[in-house]
Amino acid sequence: MVDPDTPTTSFIHQIVRADIADGKNAGTVVTRFPPEPNGYLHIGHAKSMCLNFGIAHDFGGSCFLRFDDTNPDKENREYVRAIQTDVRWLGFDYTGHLTHASDYFDQLYVWAVELIDHGKAYVCSLSAEEIRATRGTLTKPGESSPYRDRNVTENLDLFARMRSGEFTDGAHVLRAKIDMAAPNINLRDPTLYRIRHQSHQHTGDLWCIYPMYDFTHPLSDAIEGVTHSLCTLEFEDHRPLYDWILENVSVPCRPRQIEFSRLSLDHTVMSKRLLTTLVDAGHVSGWDDPRMPTLSGMRRRGYTPSSIRTFCNRVGITKKDQRIELSALENCIREDLERIAPRRLGVLRPLKIVVENYPEDQSEEFTVPNHPGDSTMGTRTLAFCREIWIDESDFMEHPPAKFFRLAPGREVRLRYAYYITCSRVIKDNSGRVTELRCHYDPDSRGGGTADGRKVKGTLHWVSARHALDAEIRLYNPLFSVADPRAETDFDFHDFLNNESLVTLGKTKVEAAMEQHSTGECFQLERLGYFCVDPDSATDRLVLNRTVALRDSRPKTHT
Repeated sequence: MVDPDTPTTSFIHQIVRADIADGKNAGTVVTRFPPEPNGYLHIGHAKSMCLNFGIAHDFGGSCFLRFDDTNPDKENREYVRAIQTDVRWLGFDYTGHLTHASDYFDQLYVWAVELIDHGKAYVCSLSAEEIRATRGTLTKPGESSPYRDRNVTENLDLFARMRSGEFTDGAHVLRAKIDMAAPNINLRDPTLYRIRHQSHQHTGDLWCIYPMYDFTHPLSDAIEGVTHSLCTLEFEDHRPLYDWILENVSVPCRPRQIEFSRLSLDHTVMSKRLLTTLVDAGHVSGWDDPRMPTLSGMRRRGYTPSSIRTFCNRVGITKKDQRIELSALENCIREDLERIAPRRLGVLRPLKIVVENYPEDQSEEFTVPNHPGDSTMGTRTLAFCREIWIDESDFMEHPPAKFFRLAPGREVRLRYAYYITCSRVIKDNSGRVTELRCHYDPDSRGGGTADGRKVKGTLHWVSARHALDAEIRLYNPLFSVADPRAETDFDFHDFLNNESLVTLGKTKVEAAMEQHSTGECFQLERLGYFCVDPDSATDRLVLNRTVALRDSRPKTHT
């Protein structure tokens, strides 16, 4: 599924359109989304997903979901399943195009042997530390390995023995023989294969040598017939190696790598290493914690697939790195939920009102719309009785001039119900207001009066007799600064926001909330958009605030 307003004027669209016009690739377009199964997908991956699947859709092509599973040390089946779930949830179909880089290990091995045969690769017996030490710097060329001139026969023998499991981890690697003085350090005899005696989540114990990403990526693209390999800008310096690999083995086609800027979102980090640390250290409850920038976290918080796709489309595709304000994403969430979320009433910090002139043994129901702007969403019933809850923020004993809600002697409207006037304030021994006594106008049922008088304040409320107890979780940015990694001597622990989660345990919501199931979104009027959390149970309702009704944070400019 791709939104109809998907932009088609990015520089990548222009490149693809020109390639088709020139008759390249027989007019076909094939892309791929290649996540590594070493963590959960985040909002940055959503941008890449929207681009790759979107390009394929826009030009009548196809897009592969390919797992870049070349590192058994950090990959597992949990991540594979989570990634598949996220891709489907975001609205993209990969039926018939689900692959793994490990599907091609046999062919990759054949091509590695081909490089050795042609004198383009050799087995190096330096340690990883020694290889790093001899690579040189941006201003100093690297030093050739003493094993660089091993003959083809010896290299083939050693490589075969590496595959058979004869050597320990780190004893040898296979390196490309390119140029140790190349200005681009990625071309200074990069490692193509390393030994890892470790079970693989997809191939089991079939292999004990694993190809590096820079070797696997272009060749997997070629096997799948990818025409346009779309990568983020950090891979721009790797493109010469991408092209070198394709030029020096007998691939069936020549994909083209194109880079674009990655997505950076304020008040969060996108590094899988840092996100993994947040999870492992218990700073968040898991990968699906609603404070995380992961798609599973956003889904749990109540973000919709449509809103995320809209956000990615609006951010656009450029060559220039940019940071995006969190409010840009939240505005997309609000726009979508404004259309589709039913309305409910609730109070976050309950304050009891006793309507003294309402009969104690009486209750009544009001029929109210589920959405004021969409009659097709139907109606619900709202119970009213002598005792109700309002939010404590809607009352002030000594209000300032522009406070139009409830105060002693003041009349306000209860949403959908009656006009009430506060007649008495009850306090505890410490002076805290614990209860209000009010009177209602029986002739104001439904919010109007016979004399046509108007009031400025309208309050949300729930019936004390019929309301449900709820735990509400209010989420704020995980980091206290817009760009935590830009801070001097960055240690993300120093910038974690202690108020990123505020839990309210004694909130009240209307009885209709009992009908909502896990993941459903709605608007608590005047309070924000919320969804039902998976922690909810038959006797426990847990609600996550998805987003406030409006952005109240100061703007940041970077």
